[in-house]
Amino acid sequence: MNKLLQTLRAAPDRLRRRVLKVQQNRSGPLYGRNALGMVGLYLLCLIGVPLATFLVFMLGYSIYSWLREQITYYHYDFWTPLVITPLYNLFSFIRDAALLFVILLIVGGWLWVTWAFFRLYQRDLTKVVQAAGSLINPDAPPPKLPNVLAPAEAELRLARQQVQQNAAIAREAEQRKNDLIVYLAHDLKTPLTSVIGYLTLLRDEPELSPAMRTRYTGIALDKAERLEDLINEFFEITRFNLSHMELDRRPTDLTRMIEQVVSEFGPMLAEQNLTCRADLPPKLPCACDPDKLARVLDNLLRNACHYSTPGTEVTITAAAEGDTAVLTVENAGRTISPEKLARIFEQFYRLDESRASRTGGAGLGLAIAKQIVELHGGSITAASADDHITFTVRLPLGNPAPAAARKS
Repeated sequence: MNKLLQTLRAAPDRLRRRVLKVQQNRSGPLYGRNALGMVGLYLLCLIGVPLATFLVFMLGYSIYSWLREQITYYHYDFWTPLVITPLYNLFSFIRDAALLFVILLIVGGWLWVTWAFFRLYQRDLTKVVQAAGSLINPDAPPPKLPNVLAPAEAELRLARQQVQQNAAIAREAEQRKNDLIVYLAHDLKTPLTSVIGYLTLLRDEPELSPAMRTRYTGIALDKAERLEDLINEFFEITRFNLSHMELDRRPTDLTRMIEQVVSEFGPMLAEQNLTCRADLPPKLPCACDPDKLARVLDNLLRNACHYSTPGTEVTITAAAEGDTAVLTVENAGRTISPEKLARIFEQFYRLDESRASRTGGAGLGLAIAKQIVELHGGSITAASADDHITFTVRLPLGNPAPAAARKS
């Protein structure tokens, strides 16, 4: 749901960046209107107000002259005292206060033009804001704006699609997490019941032979280890949901870090009948958070141990390509389909959907690895072909400013 909220917050920012970009590009559209043309029209209207005032006064002066002529030569006419004289007096008053009337007309005209243009853009923005309401309402129809607001409508439709996609992803991830917790809670009962049962048997049957005691103790220990794995999965889910991840960058030799992590995986590799070959340079300095990157490599190697074909080799390579460190982890295993490969870094996604399998964990290892790598300004990708799986991590070797990010 955090990803959905971030998209909702980013939508207005995206529209605002669109407007600012268009304003900087004078030939581009501003909410569908040509910015340079609208400014020119506004200035033209401002100039036109004094010109219109001059024409009005010229027309008024012509009427005033005609009225004065009527009074001078036709003052005995029937209509002169009833119509002509009052009009003449009115125009005479206007003539005497001509400067005041000119100022009022010009200032009033400028204010009216400014208000009209302001209302024009206010109306456009109001329509955009009203249409933006459809972003948070999945049942609302797609935003529809007038033709002059076509760019804004396109931005709103794009934002709406992204919101809906992120909402669907968030719902799916939340459902997977809930299902996983239900499965884990159910799975906790089986090993716990077995541990209690075998320990009770050992307590209540003192005459058991040493061989039977050893066997039951081994079974209880195996069930207890399985119980520990399930509890660790619970903790992993909690840490991932509540974590606030920050980087502690410092100069690090990636070669030495990789060698240390590989050495720690010796027992697990041996248990899975796997070997590991590391093709590393003598030194590979990098400004990074060594603890976080060690966790990335730990997750990749753990994934390789779980899904590698027994009796095969896990290969780790590292090299510098320009200002980028490239780390690869390759293992032999069943080819992953493109559909699953596209989702392999999603939260709570597991390649093996059966909860009976002890391979994999909560489906967070690769998601956490991706978050850490991207926090360093790098990237991580996965490829699978010919019964081999390869993970490639690219990290900048430079020393950028420290960064911090919340889990999305």
